[in-house]
Amino acid sequence: MIAKNTAKLNPKYRRKRQQTRTMADIAFDAQKLAFAPISFQAALAMRDLGILDCLNQAPATDKQIAQNTGLSLYAVQTLLENGLALDLVQQTPQGMYDITKTGWFWLCDPMTRTNADFVNDVCYLGMHSLQQSLKTGRPTGLKTFGKWKTVYEGLSKLPAKARKSWFAFDHFYSDIAFPEILPLVFKRRPGRIMDIGANTGKWAKQCLQYSEDVQVTLVDLPGQLAQAKKNLKKFGQRASFYPANVLDKKTILPKGADAVLMSQFLDCFSQEQITDILKKVKQAAAPNTDIYILEPLCDRQEYAAATYCLNHTSLYFTNIANGNSKMYAFAQLKNCIEAAGLTLKETFNGVGRFAYTLLRCGK
Repeated sequence: MIAKNTAKLNPKYRRKRQQTRTMADIAFDAQKLAFAPISFQAALAMRDLGILDCLNQAPATDKQIAQNTGLSLYAVQTLLENGLALDLVQQTPQGMYDITKTGWFWLCDPMTRTNADFVNDVCYLGMHSLQQSLKTGRPTGLKTFGKWKTVYEGLSKLPAKARKSWFAFDHFYSDIAFPEILPLVFKRRPGRIMDIGANTGKWAKQCLQYSEDVQVTLVDLPGQLAQAKKNLKKFGQRASFYPANVLDKKTILPKGADAVLMSQFLDCFSQEQITDILKKVKQAAAPNTDIYILEPLCDRQEYAAATYCLNHTSLYFTNIANGNSKMYAFAQLKNCIEAAGLTLKETFNGVGRFAYTLLRCGK
């Protein structure tokens, strides 16, 4: 016997029901959540096994799809039935199958593919332990890859597919913002830039190419800098490397930079850790050093879909990355900046295609 649900919604949080949404619609949304992991894998199978690609060429019958993909008729029919439910495919009046606009987006849109590969290859298996991560503050899902405290310690040792998807996800968003960031940073003519959280050196490379006079010091864990050294070899002594763990209390950052940049870096830490990192940056900064923070802030997005993606990315940090960081709102980062004794001098919103925010700080 199923117990009757007697829970009541607090009136404070009641929302006025839209007339166009029936109880059946609401129940359907709830079932979508219940089956969401299966839906995701079905959509991925339709993409990776060639069904959507086949239909993107021309409408086809289930038998034609089976012949073109090498799948059994059973497999094709089962996936097509789910594809109809997910609005990835539709049936023509003649009974043929055709790809929908959503299906085309799932198949062809670079951002959607990047997100899906990241979720599948990096997040999916570990997310089963999300509740444990939320209770303990540890990235319990990371154990699917190795025995590290954070994903950053093991980036160079991740399985090839997971590592490829991780870097593709990381670079896809930051790379698009770089062209708009460069003029903002170089407007004040820095001669030496310190890139904290330099990763494989993508931002440093952009700076070195943008100005033949600039020198860049890359700060990151030794594993990441090893790859950065290979990527920046042609720039010679204009690129220098400073292996360091910014969370180590003994770490002292090098002085002498005219500008410091942290691109998609501070979201890798808790607010307490961010404050400690910024205090280290302050100690290394001169009175006229510009300190730049680049982040996609969840409350500074133009589209609801962007906020949706950022909120879900926070759970990756919870379960896989480190257990205690997230994608932040403006006020949260501002609090950290002020707690570190720095001053927020300028705010640039809507930077790049994906609405990054660039914060210029100083002593």
